[in-house]
Amino acid sequence: MGKQILLDCRLFAPGADLSGASNKIEISAEVEDKDATNYRSEGWKELLGGLGSAEISGEGQWEAGDPGRVDDASWADLGGLGPYTVCPTDSTVGALAYVTRAMRANFAFGDAVGEIAPWSGTVKSSWPLIRGQIAHPPGTARTADGAGTALNLGALTTGQRLYAALHVLSVAGTDTPTITARIESDDDPGFASPTTLATFSAATAPGGQILRTDGTAVTDTHFRVAWTITGTDPSVLFVTSLGIR
Repeated sequence: MGKQILLDCRLFAPGADLSGASNKIEISAEVEDKDATNYRSEGWKELLGGLGSAEISGEGQWEAGDPGRVDDASWADLGGLGPYTVCPTDSTVGALAYVTRAMRANFAFGDAVGEIAPWSGTVKSSWPLIRGQIAHPPGTARTADGAGTALNLGALTTGQRLYAALHVLSVAGTDTPTITARIESDDDPGFASPTTLATFSAATAPGGQILRTDGTAVTDTHFRVAWTITGTDPSVLFVTSLGIR
C-alpha cells in the first residue's frame, strides 16, 4: 500500500457504521516511557516501556433519529465498552483494519447558526490496538447459514491472541431473527476440518461484541468467520475484523 489520499475511510462503532457521517478519523497509540537510568547507564537515559494505550477520535456531520446514526449511537455507548474497527481505505475482505475494545469517553456536537451541525468524539482503549484485516464486509446481507473468506494470518505462538470484532449493523425478519457468529481456523484455505476458536453471543439487534483467545499457541494459519442465522425471512448486515497480537 503506497501513499494515498484519504477518501473512503470506514468507522464502525459497536452496532453502527459511522463512515457516512464522518469527515475526520484519527488513531493514535503510545507506550509510556519509564526512566530506569542509573549509575551504570553510561551517562545515557535508560528507558523501559510501561503501559500502552490507544485512542480513536472522529468528527463529522451530526445526525440523529435512528440507532445507526451518530447521536443515537454515541449516547447509547457513552461510558461503555465495545468494539471499534477503523479501515483507512475501505472495508472489503482482506482490507487493513485497526481493531480495539474501547470506552466511549466523550461526545460533543453543535456550532454557530448557519453551520452544518458537527459532532466530535473519542474512544479510549481497554484492550490493545490490533492491526488486522476485515473478515466480512458491511454491504453483504446474509439470509442463511454460511462462512466467510479465509484469511491467511499465520500461526499464533504461545502468548499471542487472536482478536475478533463483530459489528451487527441491522437485523430484519420475523420470528426473532438471530445471528450467531463464530471464528474458525484451519491449516489450509479449504477449511476441510475447521476448528472453532471463539463464538459470539447470539444477536437479535444491532450491537457489537469483541473476543480474544487465551494466549495458547495455534498452529493453524487460516481464519474465517462463520455464522448461523435463524428466523423467518431473516436478513442481517454485519462486519467482522480479525487480527493477531
